[in-house]
Amino acid sequence: MKMLVTGGLGFIGSNFIRKLLTETEYDIVNLDKITYAANPESLADIEENTKYIFVKGDIGDKNLVRDLMKDIDVVVNFAAESHVDRSLQDYSPFIETNINGTVNLLQEANEANVKKFVHISTDEVYGQTMDGTFTEEDKLHPRNPYSASKAGAEMFVSAFNETYGLPTIITRSSNNYGPYQFPEKMMPVFVTNLIEGKKVPLYGEGLQIREWTYVEDNCDGLLVAIEKGKTGDVYNVSAGNELPNVEMTHKILEKMGVGEDMIQKVEDRRGHDFRYSIDSSKIRNLGWEPKHTLDEGMDITIKWYKENKLWWEPLKRKLGK
Repeated sequence: MKMLVTGGLGFIGSNFIRKLLTETEYDIVNLDKITYAANPESLADIEENTKYIFVKGDIGDKNLVRDLMKDIDVVVNFAAESHVDRSLQDYSPFIETNINGTVNLLQEANEANVKKFVHISTDEVYGQTMDGTFTEEDKLHPRNPYSASKAGAEMFVSAFNETYGLPTIITRSSNNYGPYQFPEKMMPVFVTNLIEGKKVPLYGEGLQIREWTYVEDNCDGLLVAIEKGKTGDVYNVSAGNELPNVEMTHKILEKMGVGEDMIQKVEDRRGHDFRYSIDSSKIRNLGWEPKHTLDEGMDITIKWYKENKLWWEPLKRKLGK
């Protein structure tokens, strides 16, 4: 079996490829444009693996994608612009990659008669909820350009399933954290700042509530969806670790051995969603469950960033952080 993974040099994609190579028999083609959030160093140690091929390119490149699809059995689409703050400044790359790029993949996958097309989405497509928990049957209500582009991509995935019979699956995961995460997301920003003796930037009062899932657990969920999921279905993937950002901040500070004086409150994000919460019982009924508690995952993550400065320091310098 041969799998095309798009965006495999990103955070979740690179962790997923590592899992595939150690736990499955898939031959893997990794298509990545290598934008700012991708890092070739994330998979540098597997470049010589005979079951892995890297191709630099854009998912919007019709000829390239058509050529790569010729002998592919499964497509897993991670490729996306994913940082909300960047979408507030300029949403055009989000439309181009998240929607138009996904449509191109769908078209070529359909022409090539791939056996399964798995699209990686986000809990943010549901929008915020002040109480209760979203199930896969709830309507989508994205509230920022990033989540709107991901919801738009999902509509095309569903349309290709309904109209052309393309075997598709969509997964929506909560906030992921873990090794190899680009240092502009909350967890790696806070941890690397503290390693460098810098304060952590907390939006407003930090009352927004998020769910946290260790990246390896999410990758396990993706494999379950691929192997056991029903064509045309959507699966939420969440470990259920729900807490306000300020509480997560305090947990990080405590684990790093510093006090609250290392918090620097910054102006809140425009249209900042207050709370995300998703019900993952559907995929749990297929046999998935998280293997890591929040504390275990955080300890592994913090240890990794402490031991891998050569991976993240160049990225932070490029960002001017």
